[in-house]
Amino acid sequence: MSTFAQFTKWLRKKQIQIEVTFAVYMFTPWEKFAFYSIVFLLFSLTFIAAVLYLPHHITVLAGRVWYYINGDSIDVAASARGAIREVLTSGVLDATIPIVTAGAVDTPPPPVKAEL
Repeated sequence: MSTFAQFTKWLRKKQIQIEVTFAVYMFTPWEKFAFYSIVFLLFSLTFIAAVLYLPHHITVLAGRVWYYINGDSIDVAASARGAIREVLTSGVLDATIPIVTAGAVDTPPPPVKAEL
């Protein structure tokens, strides 16, 4: 059985489990549509809120933890940018400099004259 078939079987089993748990199997088709529309809306809004607001909330919590442990405040975003800048300048740029300078020409190309 392929992975897609297993996933489809698992998804169908979860749908049946939800229908039996919440008695959705007794609804008429338009009631099922309304129920699943509301579930989809709530799930989508929760997912979007988590994607948009959770990273900022985690940085605020990390700043509070840092303050409680060390006693002084820290800008988590600035320290993360500094750490990323340090990593990039240490190894990645050293590896890419020969690639960039290999095609460089010391003299600029001659200007192109447009004729009408």
